[in-house]
Amino acid sequence: MPDYPDTLLLIDGAWVPAASGARDDVVNPATGQVIGTVAHAGPADFDRAVEAAVRGFARWSAMSAFDRSRILRRAADLLRARADSIAVVLTTEQGKPLAEARAEINVCADVIDWAAEEGRRVYGRTIPARAPGVTQTVIKSPVGPVAGFSPWNFPMSQAARKVAAALATGCSIIVKAPEDTPASPAALMQTFLDAGVPAGTVGLLYGTPAEISERLIPDPAIRKVTFTGSTVVGKHLAALAGQHMKRVTMELGGHAPVIVSATADLDAAVELSAGAKIRNAGQVCISPTRFLIERPVYERFVERYVARMRQVSVGNGLEDGTTMGPLANERRVPAIESLLADATAKGAKIALGGERLGNAGNFFAPTVVTDLTPDMTIMNEEPFGPVSLMMPYTHLDEAITEANRLLYGLAAYAFTQSGSEAAQLRDRVRSGMLTINHIGLGLPEIPFGGINDSGYGSEGGIEALEAYLETRIVTHRAY
Repeated sequence: MPDYPDTLLLIDGAWVPAASGARDDVVNPATGQVIGTVAHAGPADFDRAVEAAVRGFARWSAMSAFDRSRILRRAADLLRARADSIAVVLTTEQGKPLAEARAEINVCADVIDWAAEEGRRVYGRTIPARAPGVTQTVIKSPVGPVAGFSPWNFPMSQAARKVAAALATGCSIIVKAPEDTPASPAALMQTFLDAGVPAGTVGLLYGTPAEISERLIPDPAIRKVTFTGSTVVGKHLAALAGQHMKRVTMELGGHAPVIVSATADLDAAVELSAGAKIRNAGQVCISPTRFLIERPVYERFVERYVARMRQVSVGNGLEDGTTMGPLANERRVPAIESLLADATAKGAKIALGGERLGNAGNFFAPTVVTDLTPDMTIMNEEPFGPVSLMMPYTHLDEAITEANRLLYGLAAYAFTQSGSEAAQLRDRVRSGMLTINHIGLGLPEIPFGGINDSGYGSEGGIEALEAYLETRIVTHRAY
């Protein structure tokens, strides 16, 4: 593999060290070894980044939507051309198998392409007036410089969604990216620079999250905040933004239910949900987690699901044949172990896995848990790992009640061949996203976001761009 790059800050179109010279180590989650460093920004860097974003916004927003679109399309093409080399970097620092890393990069390119085209169609409108000689014009304008906060589980695609929507609408953006996985978002930002985005239009910071958020969000120059991460942190940032009347997009945690009807195609339900579960070692905000299975097929489903999970090859994402890599950081291992210990102490049974694998790296076995009750912590807090929770149900009402029990409302899954059941699920499951009989979430052209404690706003579809636009009305009477 190529040498892992040390990562600098991107401020005003240049890669620079932190003003203080501070750096943090970056660790390979498959080996536990330090592989590089990342610059740790401080107050002087925050100030420079905001000043640059203000200048970048002035330049970028003055360009035509057509010209902005051409630059974004060029960035998407560059990203695809560099996918193989960037994928190695992404896998090395994050752990996911190379195939998943390449897929994430290609998703980034698709998101940028879609935003580039949709940004050319950010239209206002003329509203027919009640009086002669009056025109009423609705104008859509970029909101201004944006502060974006992206997570370590998808360090490129989550950043790409924010950057693409901001740039497509004429905004500049400063991204606070994850220190655990810094080099891949830096590679993403380099494609925008190489494509011709003006200096200051995109910025990239690393450092102490609280210091960066508490500096950027209150700054009068920052007009929008977009965050992907935990519900606890999201609520704090949303409250901080609210104090300064900043608009926000919050894509927060989930605890996705999977309802499996007795009418479902069990083989398809097992294969699709298991594949989605092991993706990124279960470190996905929309990962299927609470499996609610109708009693007549419960035993068969669990048996087939366990058999499917036994086929998962856990290992270094850079090695051929690996289908699930390590957890992305050391913190996740004891967190999952603690949840499982609480569940088993209260009567749960481990049907598969439940343990750390090996003595090096952050590997955790695909895990299936049965005999669960709602009072167990794992049934209420997102495990964020390769853990599947199995519960039987007798009536669909019971399954829907459990699906809606938590305050989360990000993603939900269902498998049924009954049209009436599908209609009930559509109308009654309280989730920002529901996919039935297939895995159909995360496409650039459809909304991506939750309700309740899973946040508000969308990072997909036309709704994503609307969040970066101000709506103004100009009414004019001619004399």
